[in-house]
Amino acid sequence: MQNGSGFYISVLRPAGHAGNVHASCCNKLQARWAWCLFNNQLYSSMSSLNFIGGEKGGVGKSVVARILAQYFIDNELAFTGFDTDRSHTSFTRFYADFASPIIVDSYEGLDAIASAFETTDAQHPLRVVVDLAAQTAAPLTRWIQDSDLLEVMAEMGVKINFWHVADAGQDSVDQLARLIDTWGSSVQYVIVKNHGRGTDFSQLDASPAMAQALTWGAHVVSLAQLHEASMRKIDRQNASFWAALNHKSGTDSLGLLERQRVKHWLHKTYLALDPLPL
Repeated sequence: MQNGSGFYISVLRPAGHAGNVHASCCNKLQARWAWCLFNNQLYSSMSSLNFIGGEKGGVGKSVVARILAQYFIDNELAFTGFDTDRSHTSFTRFYADFASPIIVDSYEGLDAIASAFETTDAQHPLRVVVDLAAQTAAPLTRWIQDSDLLEVMAEMGVKINFWHVADAGQDSVDQLARLIDTWGSSVQYVIVKNHGRGTDFSQLDASPAMAQALTWGAHVVSLAQLHEASMRKIDRQNASFWAALNHKSGTDSLGLLERQRVKHWLHKTYLALDPLPL
């Protein structure tokens, strides 16, 4: 199990070394925690269901699911995860203590997602993260519609977030259009521009789908690229981000500056996640 207490405090100001922290780092840290406190006061009583999709393979859906899992751990927010990718099981490999596999073309399997909220209330909210494999939109949509899931979740006070993880290609634009055509304004959208899969998102920005999503209050998050060699080492370890930062021995362990780059990347990503209704 990972230590979920004060991740950035332990990273930026370890015990016994407070005097070595530059004042600007402290100011940034204090500002983030002030915002987190304000944000948590707004959303602490909310449960959320987060479908991490994009429909096509290779856009970084599992990376986003892993980041979100680490974000909840580090902010001590209760969550559970589900992995629909039977080929790679990336989510369960990296966060085995928190995620479990489900079969997306089985109603009984998908029902476990909704059942996770049965024991939650305003005092004990839960965040659920579902890492969607490629080509799962059709069976997922049938399940949601046949189960009247949107109505059930609304009655339970659970916010539904559809995360669209996009690369810089036209396919991601087309998939976003299909997503919003399916669900309209009935759900919340989080559009992730994954700069690890491209840098020119002008097609997405100029698309009618993006314009429509924004009118419905969609959030847009830019995910910076993590240094490729560092990500490969983390992947070969099958390690969570916390484990990769704290296990300093072994063939694929991260070096000093590699760990710093991962910390910095996570910090920037967390700043983008802080305002979201998670």
